[in-house]
Amino acid sequence: MVSDGASDEDFDGFAQRVSRVSALADPIRRALYHFVAHQPGAVSRDQAAAGLAIPRHTAKFHLDKLVDEGLLVPEFKRLTGRTGPGAGRPAKLYRRVRKEVNVTLPRRRYDLAGHVLADTLERIKAGVSLDEATVAAAENAANIVVESWPPTEASDADRMAGVLARLGYEPRPDGDGVRLSNCPFQQLSDDHTGVICSMNRQFIDAVIRRLDCIEVHPRSVDRGTGCCVALHPSADSAPSTE
Repeated sequence: MVSDGASDEDFDGFAQRVSRVSALADPIRRALYHFVAHQPGAVSRDQAAAGLAIPRHTAKFHLDKLVDEGLLVPEFKRLTGRTGPGAGRPAKLYRRVRKEVNVTLPRRRYDLAGHVLADTLERIKAGVSLDEATVAAAENAANIVVESWPPTEASDADRMAGVLARLGYEPRPDGDGVRLSNCPFQQLSDDHTGVICSMNRQFIDAVIRRLDCIEVHPRSVDRGTGCCVALHPSADSAPSTE
């Protein structure tokens, strides 16, 4: 049976990112995050309180909440420069995490598009033809995705739907096939339809080959508000002319 959405693990990860961004809805917390982010080094509670002209206990509460949400990371350091007995306890300092936190609704994967396009350009610069470079870059991205999220579903259709759901394609049953109801590259495809839809088709083709999903055939469809590709049973689909 075709899955109609992402796995619980995928939704949990997305929910966690939403929670992190939601944490910044509080004006004091948001101001503290920006203050810490714009400092050259880690920030103490006293520095944060002084920088925002708020009580120290207020700064402590919100800084620790930002740590709980994964937006800041703590470290401990003696600010006096002294060591050994009598040097005092290390102070708790805060700095911004290096990892990006992105949340878009509907879900987008511009990072994936950027990876494939950059890989394609590097191959072209190395002397590979455009068509060969695009196929190779799509294959490379498909390998990375499948290795990161090895599918556990039994049927070819469910395996494809499971992988594409994790990327934000939002697969939905549609007759005997699967409709991908979201385009993870929507803004790019609106502005550069030919290039992005071609890249998207190459990527989906590559995922099918990587998973050896011989029962699944991709078919170009009107994008509408979703993806330009739908999945159909191979036996009922004509070979692609693209």
